[in-house]
Amino acid sequence: MNAASRKVGLLSIIFAGSIGTIIEWYDFLIYGTAAALIFNSLFFPNFDPTTGTLASLGTYAVGFFARPFGAVIFGRFGDRIGRKKMLMVTMGVMGLGTFAIGLMPTYEQIGIWAPILLVTLRFIQGVGLGGEWGGASLIVLEHAPSNRRGLFGSLIQIGFPLGLVISSAAFNLVSKMPEADFKSWGWRLPFLASIILLGVGWFVRSRVPETPLFEGIRSRGEISARPVYEAIFKNGKNFLIAVGLKISEVSWVYILTIFIVFYATSKLGLPKTTLLNAIVLAALVEVVTIPFFGWLSDQIGRRGLYFFGVLFTMCFAFPLFWLIDTKDPTFVTLAIVVALSLGHGTMFGLQSTFFPELFGTRVRYTGASFGFQVSAAIGGGLSPVLAAYLSERTGGTQGVSLLLIGLALITLIAAWAARETRKCEL
Repeated sequence: MNAASRKVGLLSIIFAGSIGTIIEWYDFLIYGTAAALIFNSLFFPNFDPTTGTLASLGTYAVGFFARPFGAVIFGRFGDRIGRKKMLMVTMGVMGLGTFAIGLMPTYEQIGIWAPILLVTLRFIQGVGLGGEWGGASLIVLEHAPSNRRGLFGSLIQIGFPLGLVISSAAFNLVSKMPEADFKSWGWRLPFLASIILLGVGWFVRSRVPETPLFEGIRSRGEISARPVYEAIFKNGKNFLIAVGLKISEVSWVYILTIFIVFYATSKLGLPKTTLLNAIVLAALVEVVTIPFFGWLSDQIGRRGLYFFGVLFTMCFAFPLFWLIDTKDPTFVTLAIVVALSLGHGTMFGLQSTFFPELFGTRVRYTGASFGFQVSAAIGGGLSPVLAAYLSERTGGTQGVSLLLIGLALITLIAAWAARETRKCEL
């Protein structure tokens, strides 16, 4: 294969990995927006508004707690039978689970079975996403040239902000409907649309080849018999580092995109559209900044950027809410844009490269995925709920800011313990 053909092949692989993660994150994130805006009244109507929102965010957290299960299940098979096959399966699990939420009856129609069914489908979503991220990262990383792994890996990560843009824009659009129509059927449309995205993603990914690194260990008979055991117990330090590296970033982003929507609309009286527009703008900016940070990590290394990102979150934890509390749409938007790119993008943009580089090919899918998803379950699943609880108990956001600083300290220690991987061989 000549250089031009290899370049076209690599670009098609990057596109397939990226479009899949866009679809997967769209599916996962529309639930969060719905949980903050509408699910409390549809599925928990017997609670007062605050308790109903906490219960709604609790079901949102279920998806995060399911993600480590997906990482273990699909990581194990991804390390034993291949990356590509697992990518196809995870996309189907996620897309069908999301579509089914759009068909669900509400509490008014079937009573207690409605929230039970909602939790079940959210769990299925989480299992799908838990296996998706690692496979998408490896299908690109294990094809990429060594001096551009940071850039190409970051292109997988833009699936999050683009999924956030599409999901927020979808809810922004349907929330403009008359309130009665939005509550009865309009909220379902973003979920039902996922079936179209599933078809597109399935078609694109079906054409992606298996990675040469996995084919190499398979041909040499070096497949791990127990990848989960090997990733955790024989690579324990790197596994714990991956968990620590993730905890601040994932808590930060879901405080920004979930808790702040709840806080600003219910406590400060800001319009839903102000918050949704700010999140969309911030995510669009991050579509540019994430690849930039990925490229920069190829030039200066992963750890330095990680230190910058986590120190920023510590310094901005209080100013973030000072700006939100002004209720000025310009300051609110500016706070969210800056916080998302500098507090999230600097760390998140590197993870598709940095985390897999910590592990060998035999257990790379399992190790990177499980470390990523364990931390996502703890930080992403609990932080919006803890933030809402702290805000309610204290009557302010000081406790939320202290929570963010405490989690950032964990990531700071992990970044200090991590080795620089920019020049390592996969």
